[in-house]
Amino acid sequence: MSDEIRLPRQDHVTTPGIQHHFCERSSCGRDAGWGFAKPKQAPHWFCFEHRADGQRFL
Repeated sequence: MSDEIRLPRQDHVTTPGIQHHFCERSSCGRDAGWGFAKPKQAPHWFCFEHRADGQRFL
């Protein structure tokens, strides 16, 4: 028997591990490592080249 505490999985919790995001700039589609969001809002993701576009979401 394990002594780990297991809580029921919730849908809004992200599972641990690498998350892959893609740039939201139209026709870009590159891997996005720059996320922009205000608290309690969905993040918007942009690649290194288009990261300045994310400033409008802050």
